[in-house]
Amino acid sequence: MWQAQNTIKILMIEDNEGDIILTREKLREGKINNELTWLMDGEKAIEFLTEVKTLKATEIPDLILLDINLPKINGHEIMEFIKLDSFLSTIPLFILSSSDNANDMETAKENNAIHYLVKPLDITDFLTGIKKVNSFWLNIVKIH
Repeated sequence: MWQAQNTIKILMIEDNEGDIILTREKLREGKINNELTWLMDGEKAIEFLTEVKTLKATEIPDLILLDINLPKINGHEIMEFIKLDSFLSTIPLFILSSSDNANDMETAKENNAIHYLVKPLDITDFLTGIKKVNSFWLNIVKIH
């Protein structure tokens, strides 16, 4: 069982540095002890996840925060890659995207994303969304 002093390993696949900074701040404010790995494009994410899978590493992320609109390989392709792998598909996947397209949301659902949050332009709303990540971790993931 997860305990408060343990570190949550979060993989954030996001090409917007501002969103990374906001996420780090919110996790710190929420007193979530975390190790945040940041990858800026889908190609690097696939490479990272392939290495994790191949090595069956102890460094497997506890949670993936994924943007849909990424350079090189988009978030849909990453979700499909994760879904089709029995090892990687056990990692909770939380979508943080500027896309409010219904097709993007449906595809995320079909690919087993646990939540889809549209990144608003309003910083307050974005931070509220990040609180949902904290709440999800504290109330659901920690018991696994």
